[in-house]
Amino acid sequence: MTELIRNLRVIQDDIRTTLGGKKESLTADDLNHLLMWSSDQQLNRRSTQSPTQPAKRFSSPSICKYPTLEEDLSSSKERPESNPIIGVQRSLSAFLKAQDLYLSKMAAASTASRPRASKSESFVDNKRKEDIRSANINAGRAVADAVRTSLGPKGMDKMISTASGEVIITNDGATILNKMDVLQPAAKMMVELSKSQDSAAGDGTTTVVVLAGALLRVCQSLLASGIHPTVISDALHKSCAKSVDILTAMAVPVELTDRDSLVKSASTSLNSKVVSQYSTLLAPLAVDAVLSVIDPEKPEIVDLRDIKIVKKLGGTVDDTHTVNGLVFDKKVSHAAGGPTRMENAKIAVIQFQISPPKTDIEQSIVVSDYTQMDRILKEERNYILGMIKKIKATGCNVLLIQKSILRDAVTDLSLHYLAKAKIMVIKDVERDEIEFVTKTLNCLPIANIEHFRAEKLGHADLVEEASLGDGKILKITGIKDMGRTTSVLVRGSNQLVLDEAERSLHDALCVVRCLVSKRFLIAGGGAPEIELSRQLGAWAKVLHGMEGFCVKSFAEALEVIPYTLAENAGLNPIAIVTELRNKHAQGEINSGINVRKGQITNILEENVVQPLLVSTSAITLATECVRMILKIDDIVTVR
Repeated sequence: MTELIRNLRVIQDDIRTTLGGKKESLTADDLNHLLMWSSDQQLNRRSTQSPTQPAKRFSSPSICKYPTLEEDLSSSKERPESNPIIGVQRSLSAFLKAQDLYLSKMAAASTASRPRASKSESFVDNKRKEDIRSANINAGRAVADAVRTSLGPKGMDKMISTASGEVIITNDGATILNKMDVLQPAAKMMVELSKSQDSAAGDGTTTVVVLAGALLRVCQSLLASGIHPTVISDALHKSCAKSVDILTAMAVPVELTDRDSLVKSASTSLNSKVVSQYSTLLAPLAVDAVLSVIDPEKPEIVDLRDIKIVKKLGGTVDDTHTVNGLVFDKKVSHAAGGPTRMENAKIAVIQFQISPPKTDIEQSIVVSDYTQMDRILKEERNYILGMIKKIKATGCNVLLIQKSILRDAVTDLSLHYLAKAKIMVIKDVERDEIEFVTKTLNCLPIANIEHFRAEKLGHADLVEEASLGDGKILKITGIKDMGRTTSVLVRGSNQLVLDEAERSLHDALCVVRCLVSKRFLIAGGGAPEIELSRQLGAWAKVLHGMEGFCVKSFAEALEVIPYTLAENAGLNPIAIVTELRNKHAQGEINSGINVRKGQITNILEENVVQPLLVSTSAITLATECVRMILKIDDIVTVR
């Protein structure tokens, strides 16, 4: 465009020079003829561009004195350079060509600047995709912000009030999100993310959601920069794999014989709970419970269903203890005066009812006189008495009866005969407890009276009903050939404390289980996240293109954990995170935030440790969830 304007100025100077030399020779009539000639030249060019229409020429001498440049040159007897009219015609001809070129350039520039729909955009509403993706990201970030203040030992607690009037006080991320009434699909994914972390590691349920929220925030910035979601997703996947490798290199191996390390790890999990002041009691209890159920043939597998937690209102959390045997929050059925204490017990777990048989719903018995009624009652008594004789014949003196949903598991008449036979009865044992009870007693459940045999019984030194606070519990101790199970009796002054103590103990059990499955410890206090951020940032510098930019954003998102820990502890998060970066840049990879002292210390020396599986699981699950949300571009509602 600059060259075109320069050419026009040269043409203008040529015309001025031509006219300036012989100004008197160019009259008004000559100017009119030149204008007509320029119009003729424009029409000629247009007609040349349109081959379907003949060119219109002004050939009449009365209309145009100078029809064409060639005619004027042939009629002129002097040289073209000496004729001012011919010079002006040449200049005007060049000017018109330049003008056409200028107009075509302007039209092309205007067309290029006009927004044009690409081939892919012609069939897809990109605005809708962006709105859907933005709505999902915002919903996920909102869920993360809701639990962010609960992270760390100094995190806040949440009071949850349900529609039924139930009140829950907790800072456990999985419990908070599980009780939230979430409707948005992406927000539900964050709730499921917390459940997945709870299932995989048992701890870090708040961390995984906060981390996912930070990743969603940086992804939103990357999308606004014009980076395609697939490129971001692939970069997140590579960053996650690199992070797991870095964490594994930082981890410290631990043996199951090192009980102190296991207790330290469980204590770290309990320090952020409502019952953190009881961590010195609950942490060793959790370690002993897990170690007692490990099968030597499969030492890496721990089934927490083999540890039964029984809650009993009354006392304080300090009264919590393990029971080497079985404990039930039930009373012995002694309405007919049956025994409440049995030594050298022979225990049967039955899944049938000790009561008269019932007819089908569509059938009925018609009684015409009282003698028939007496006969029916006599038959029922004989039926029950026959069952009890078979039970007594095997030497059984304790019955655990499964709860029935169709009819009473045992009637008053049955209890009367059982009391006479000196058989202790514990009824309404829950269906989901039967497997644990039979495994503990090393016996088999009996589904029918015809299968009642002595070899299916369990044996224990003592079965007794004990008073505990305002209520009573049932204890079975001294079990012969006891299975690899254990029971924990949890106490609490009120129901809120009791429920939170159970949740905290479950998390501690899960932490020890993680160490059994993957026997590595890693520092806490935000140390692994800062080290990951530093190493990933250095790795991003050697990558090319958008991939390196995305990896750098992933590294920055990891700093949300130490930032939030410092913020919830009332410290200056910017100063703390900056100091942490400097410490790790100097090679102090175990430097972390000591929230109790309010400063940066060697977090391993402070015994703030956690299982490697908790950290790797949190990063892996958070990355997978964010990648899923990132690649959703529409929400389809179906019936």
